[in-house]
Amino acid sequence: MEQIIQYIKEEPTILAIPFYLITMGIEAFALWRQHKPYGVADTAASLSGGVGSLIVRFFWNVFFIWLLTLCYNAGPKWFASTQVWLTWLCLVIADDFAFYWMHRLSHEIRLFWATHVVHHSSQRYHLATALRQSWTAPIIETPFWLPLAFAGFHPHLILLQMSLNLIYQYWVHTETIRSLGPFEYILNTPSHHRVHHGSNPQYIDKNYGGIFIVWDRLFGTFEPEEEPVLYGLTKNLTTHNWFTIQVHEFAAIARDAWKASGVLKKLRQIFASPTALAKEPE
Repeated sequence: MEQIIQYIKEEPTILAIPFYLITMGIEAFALWRQHKPYGVADTAASLSGGVGSLIVRFFWNVFFIWLLTLCYNAGPKWFASTQVWLTWLCLVIADDFAFYWMHRLSHEIRLFWATHVVHHSSQRYHLATALRQSWTAPIIETPFWLPLAFAGFHPHLILLQMSLNLIYQYWVHTETIRSLGPFEYILNTPSHHRVHHGSNPQYIDKNYGGIFIVWDRLFGTFEPEEEPVLYGLTKNLTTHNWFTIQVHEFAAIARDAWKASGVLKKLRQIFASPTALAKEPE
């Protein structure tokens, strides 16, 4: 119990809640002045996703820390004698690299997309949208960070950096910041992430980076923001019901897999790229 209480006290995502509320309030007021209100139902759906995600992650992280510790104890401890600043720099890079591939595969594998689609389901784009998180995402994310523990990064440092990465991504969910000049070449910025949330054909499955955009430039998934972004999905939801938002794609997978003929076609409905499946005739 003491470890759980200490975790709550040290968890940056929880400590950042007042910052979230204050900045959302400021942005909401600014957008209201521009006649672009947040939207009560949409914001409530996003906040319910955020609160639910915090609760799920709190309990899941007990198991996650246990897995990380197993990997850490079995690994070579490469960073045991490395200076703290260098260890942390390596962790920031390794964590973002893990995030890039987790994020990319969450778009390229339909079962993973069923968790991540929650975050893309809003047709609005503001700070509250950042909090629209999936309650099942931690299950999918876990395997991508276990190699970091095996490489010698301490489990609690990994968890801390994952939280800091998530907090960084909060501020890129806004239209109030247009461009950051030369920083656009290295960092994930509001401009880059607006593209990621776009349903425009040229914007789909682009700009997966968390803190850095360099991975997208290296692996061919970068797309600059040019034409206005159409936010949301190619087939948008018509409800703000929190339960539907969280499970609708899982239900669609079950329905499509049931209808498909043959084992291979059923598996394709579960594991193929959602973008590729969308292009197939019904």
